[in-house]
Amino acid sequence: MSGTTQENDTTELPGGLTTQVIATSSLGDRSYLATDGAIAVVVDPQRDVDRFLAAAGRLDVRITLVLETHVHNDYVSGGLELARLTGAEYGIAADEEVAFEHRPLHHGETVELAPGMRVRAVSTPGHTYHHLSYVLEGERGPVGVFTGGSLLFGTTGRTDLVGREHTHQLAEHQHASARRLAESLPDGARIWPTHGFGSFCSATRASGDSATIGEQKETNPALTLAREEFVEKTLSGLDAYPAYYAHMGVRNAQGPEPIDLRIPARATPAELARRLDAGEWVVDLRTRKAYVDSHLAGTISLGLDGPMATWLGWMIDWGTPITLLAEDPARITEAQRELARIGIDRFAASATGRPEELAEDADRLRSTRTATFVDLASARTGEHERLPRAETVLDVRTNNEWHASHVEGATHIPLYELGERTEQLPKGVVWVHCGSGYRAAAAAALLERSGRTPVLIDDLFDNAEAAGVTLTPS
Repeated sequence: MSGTTQENDTTELPGGLTTQVIATSSLGDRSYLATDGAIAVVVDPQRDVDRFLAAAGRLDVRITLVLETHVHNDYVSGGLELARLTGAEYGIAADEEVAFEHRPLHHGETVELAPGMRVRAVSTPGHTYHHLSYVLEGERGPVGVFTGGSLLFGTTGRTDLVGREHTHQLAEHQHASARRLAESLPDGARIWPTHGFGSFCSATRASGDSATIGEQKETNPALTLAREEFVEKTLSGLDAYPAYYAHMGVRNAQGPEPIDLRIPARATPAELARRLDAGEWVVDLRTRKAYVDSHLAGTISLGLDGPMATWLGWMIDWGTPITLLAEDPARITEAQRELARIGIDRFAASATGRPEELAEDADRLRSTRTATFVDLASARTGEHERLPRAETVLDVRTNNEWHASHVEGATHIPLYELGERTEQLPKGVVWVHCGSGYRAAAAAALLERSGRTPVLIDDLFDNAEAAGVTLTPS
């Protein structure tokens, strides 16, 4: 399983029910398996359904119902495949237009899984028009609600994914939907959102790791602000979202095919050299520390220790050939799993080993200079002994991060735009930073490909001011 996937956060509930979180932290999402100890319902499963089958096996329960809160725009669903493999019913909002057999669910409809376990659909438009939440009920009534992209921890799902022209109206719906849940459920009912754990589907940054309806009444803007104030706040916080989202909804509505994790064809050093010379995307999956020490010229650093799939899916032209490089075959498979979740299934090639083993000749090896914000403070005045003067500082964070605070005199190009805007930067040395170093490593690779000399600031942006770097808001 992926090193960025966390599993098995189980909650005991009244009436002998339990829910288990099956998290996909690399995409910032959670799926859920709820059970009475014999049968189970799975909500919003991701495409690699072996995780849900394994969870059901560990608990010795049978999956009889699979539910989608909405047609997802940030990942390829595994719901159809999980229903096919288990024989479970597959429930989706009746108003959704999908090209496969399913159980159409309406607002207020209840599905009884067992005498002491049932789920009730609640219409909660806002993230999408036909979004449903599912109230989990035991013998004594509601114990929690699967809220998908509706009510999240301290925020709500973003409202601009089905078209900018709908953003305002959906924000109004989101406000009403959150209140519908809050007014109809007891304060002690738990909420189990799908988004809000780093996913760009969250309107603003979520907070906390668990919550009840009562807790959200005290803190969630959808429940503390009047409608117009909530709408204004929500819309003002929306930033760009990954370009690959444009492909997810269509694929989920058509019915995704099963995941295929067969390892791609192995590339020789000569083939790698040819692909790199052709300008293809050859992705180095090692940590950025390993990358800066030594890498093949022209490769892109997107380590498996960060949100590789999100950034690769955002940066590439959809459908472009991708070759994966890693230390061993297990890492290649891990990357395939991550990328299959966003619909990237076909790869040009793969290769494993150290850069020195993969290079056709020693001239193809490179290293990248690294620095801290303390180094940047010195280099801006030309006083650094080891590093070149920092005349050009590039910030590759998102627009919201930039507007909150940035290095005085820096140039801002979000990472997802850098490939098309590199020529806006001067030739020569470019110091590059992000919030922690992960995105900056990918940016440094793009800068190197363009013939520039990057200095990667591998440091937390939060350290910049204390290091003596002058910051300014937009």
